[in-house]
Amino acid sequence: QVQLVESGGGLVQPGGSLRLSCAASGSITSINGMGWYRQVPGKQREVVADNHSGSSIRYADSVKGRFTISRDNAKNTVYLQMINLKPEDTGVYYCAVDYLQYRDDAPVVGRSWGQGIQVTVSS
Repeated sequence: QVQLVESGGGLVQPGGSLRLSCAASGSITSINGMGWYRQVPGKQREVVADNHSGSSIRYADSVKGRFTISRDNAKNTVYLQMINLKPEDTGVYYCAVDYLQYRDDAPVVGRSWGQGIQVTVSS
C-alpha cells in the first residue's frame, strides 16, 4: 500500500506563495505520473497540473505561469510551487501519484491519492 502525505498548505495573502509537498511512503520503484487537483465546496474536483502515463505536463489555464509541478525521484516526493496566489486559488488540494512497485518480484502499478490539504488565499 502506497500512502501519500501532503504538507505545505495554509493561509496566505493574495500575491503570496506556497509550496505543496506530497511524499509517498512504501516501497516504490518509480513514480510514473503525478498530478495535483483542487476542489471547492459544491464543485467537482478539477485538474490543477498533471502528467500521467508519460504525457506532457498540462496546467489549468487559470494557473499557467504561476504554478509549477515537479518531483524528486530520490525522495519519492511531488511538489506544487504556487506563486502570485489569488483568492480563486482557494480550495482543498489533492495529489495523485502513479507508481510502480514490486511485490514478490511481480511488478505492480497503481495510483494513490493524498488526503487533501487546505489552501486559503485571503487578506
